[in-house]
Amino acid sequence: MPRKSNATRAGTKQSLPKDARLTLRLDFEDIGRLGPGKVRLLELLDEHGSISAAGRAMDMSYRRAWQLIDELNRTFTDDLVKTQQGGVRGGGAVLTQTGKDILHAYRAIEKKALKAAAAEIAVIARALAKP
Repeated sequence: MPRKSNATRAGTKQSLPKDARLTLRLDFEDIGRLGPGKVRLLELLDEHGSISAAGRAMDMSYRRAWQLIDELNRTFTDDLVKTQQGGVRGGGAVLTQTGKDILHAYRAIEKKALKAAAAEIAVIARALAKP
């Protein structure tokens, strides 16, 4: 039986060390993957309304950002991002409702996974060597 920490027995919420994080990536065999980089790109695209601005915010070329967005759109049945052609006011990009739903679901999975694994992550973090 796993040993519980005093914090768990006392019923208090455990917190992770500042530099510890749980990284989640979903792999869909033969279709694609969704992980923290693509999710952040989608969030930045939603914030900036532009693939190029989202890419710049991640120190990524427009071409690479566009490739990742294209890959995401091909991974799912419905597009996550819709683009607008440039013109006098320039182009742009927006998250579709499916894109927003996927972002929300991914972040919800992250929160649940972190909550479920917090005690074990704390045990591992306590055993880390000091820098």
